[in-house]
Amino acid sequence: MDKLTISLLASVSDTQEDLIVVFEGTQMVFSNQSFNTFFKVKSLKDYHENYGKFVNNFVPHPNYFHKDKITGNVHWIDAMLDLQDEQRIVSMLSHTYEPQAFSVKIDRSTQDYSVVVFKNITQDLIKRIMTQNNTNIDQKSGAFSKKYFLQVVKSYQDAAIFNEKIVAMISIHFTHETTVLLQEFVKDFLNNIRHDDMLIRWNETTFLLSYLAEDGQNAQKVLDKLEEIFEDEPMKKYQCQLKLCIQNENEDIQTLLKRV
Repeated sequence: MDKLTISLLASVSDTQEDLIVVFEGTQMVFSNQSFNTFFKVKSLKDYHENYGKFVNNFVPHPNYFHKDKITGNVHWIDAMLDLQDEQRIVSMLSHTYEPQAFSVKIDRSTQDYSVVVFKNITQDLIKRIMTQNNTNIDQKSGAFSKKYFLQVVKSYQDAAIFNEKIVAMISIHFTHETTVLLQEFVKDFLNNIRHDDMLIRWNETTFLLSYLAEDGQNAQKVLDKLEEIFEDEPMKKYQCQLKLCIQNENEDIQTLLKRV
């Protein structure tokens, strides 16, 4: 790859948040700034001097693609191209050893070259797990149903472990029971939480907000924020009692739920 081509690639790809690399055959010949920042390297030369085979970047997590899933003497790009799009997901450790999940797109429209784009989907991972089909929704309120949550709770726990976080749950005891008011409540509430948090209708008068947190202090900040939200319109009209439960060390979600 000549210097002009590399310069043009850099000028375009360095503006992207996605990690972008280019392979000539099996040799990596270009990386954009987001890639260099993720691995904390100054250049491609710096990367080659500090890292081994590229495929070794993929964490051997059972739910994602990694070198142990490659059959035969096949390059990892060829092995990944044999997968369906939704299976092209890898985990890589940042320079701070934080695991991140990426969807992978591979473009081979130019002969002898492979352009590989890694899109960070860490924050969307739980959302994807939780929104597989319409049967997960409680029809009266529009929140996730308790039945569905219990079906996928193992995957939710796996997502917490993968992201090295704890599960936190806030019970929201709601005194009104009419369908219309429940739907209004859920609509207003969802406008005030992060897209990867999960609101579950637990019973006739109670909802659970389940989310991942760095630690207990971070989990408490979410509760504090919700208490502020319920003091202002439009949430002020809903009279709710909030209670926070935080996952203890080595505690599974089933045990946590018993304390909620």
